[in-house]
Amino acid sequence: MPTNNDTINMRTVYLLTAVAALGGLLFGYDTAVISGAIGFLKTKFELTTAMQGWAASSAIIGCIFGAMGAGWASDKYGRKKVLIWTAILFAISAIGAAVPQNLTQFAIFRFIGGLGIGAASMVSPLYITELAPASIRGKLVSYYQLAIVIGILVIFFVNTLIQGLGDEAWNVEYGWRYMMASGLIPAVLFLVALFFVPESPRWLTKEGREKEALAVLSSINGEAKAGEILQEVKATLHEEQGTLGELFTGRFRKAIFVGIVLCIFSQVQGINAIMYYAPEIFKAVGTGTESAFQQTIIIGIVNVLFTFAAIHFVDKMGRKKLLLWGGAGMCLSLGMVGLAFHNGWTGYGLLIFILLYIACFAASYGPVTWVVISEIFPIKMRGVAMSVATFALWVAVYVVTQMFPILLESAGPAATFWVFCGMSLLAFFFVWSQVPETKEKTLEEIERTW
Repeated sequence: MPTNNDTINMRTVYLLTAVAALGGLLFGYDTAVISGAIGFLKTKFELTTAMQGWAASSAIIGCIFGAMGAGWASDKYGRKKVLIWTAILFAISAIGAAVPQNLTQFAIFRFIGGLGIGAASMVSPLYITELAPASIRGKLVSYYQLAIVIGILVIFFVNTLIQGLGDEAWNVEYGWRYMMASGLIPAVLFLVALFFVPESPRWLTKEGREKEALAVLSSINGEAKAGEILQEVKATLHEEQGTLGELFTGRFRKAIFVGIVLCIFSQVQGINAIMYYAPEIFKAVGTGTESAFQQTIIIGIVNVLFTFAAIHFVDKMGRKKLLLWGGAGMCLSLGMVGLAFHNGWTGYGLLIFILLYIACFAASYGPVTWVVISEIFPIKMRGVAMSVATFALWVAVYVVTQMFPILLESAGPAATFWVFCGMSLLAFFFVWSQVPETKEKTLEEIERTW
């Protein structure tokens, strides 16, 4: 892949990245919408603590299955076709989750949306990686995470606006339904945009459609460089056995180990506990409903701003340094959040520590996890390997989402956040000892290092 950006058609690169990243926007939008709805759902359907966890995590179960099947589907049918189906699933879920008469119906349509989220969470960064020039690949894949956090911020705003349209009784009956239905708009936009982008050139090459692959590579890198890149991709494909068994037992075993464990650690440090339950956390310490929603918006803004920091530094500092610096900050801030709950420091003190944690996550694990797992796997089995890693990520998300309200009730908020702090400390040592640096290496060079 070229290292001189003068040979790259940046307009085409950014356009294709933006379309693929819309899958990330829907990922953030559809997962975080529950943060505004969960309190009203609790009242509407008289939910127990465990049922609250299920209302929030039912979509995550769908994500697990979506991620599991997306690797096989994207390798067989192509990255683009799978992304089109994710947009359709998003739309179905938005409509269905807005009109349920009980928790079971709500959970079914959230599960359907989760299928789309899980598939998009694997295929969107994979698609971007397979189009991106090596010199800016980290930054481009980080745009996917930027789209996720923008989606989260947008739905925080939307939830707050909808919540302000009526009183508590109106929100219990109607407000949360409008929150769910609002996801139809970005789903339709994503679906339409996908019809105007090409298939991944690496997938086309794997399928023997070299002329099409060359055309896509030429539109990005110029004709002179496109042929060289195509030959490099073909050589790598020829070298690979392409079996899943090799991924677990051969020379790539460490790659899948690093990918799976990194994905798990990115979630068990508690990010989605805050993103999905933020208004309820603030309400629990005496904040009014309106103020709780407003503080949630502040979380969303910090999340977006510090994702820009990751985009700026990921190709300069490198993936590993960002993970280490961000991980240290997360460990410290999570310890302080636990201390704040333990000592009764509510209000702005608690908010500041949570914002510090969000900033550290957004500048490190948020985007960099996706960058690393989209880079480290061999090309011929990259779709399936990313599916395995993303499956592990969503299992971790489910466990955290389901258990968080139960932990809060049984162990208390201080102990809960200290558990997350412990996970953060373990993650730091794992990254330090196991995660390789992939900065400025082509995908083929990374593959050969294993």
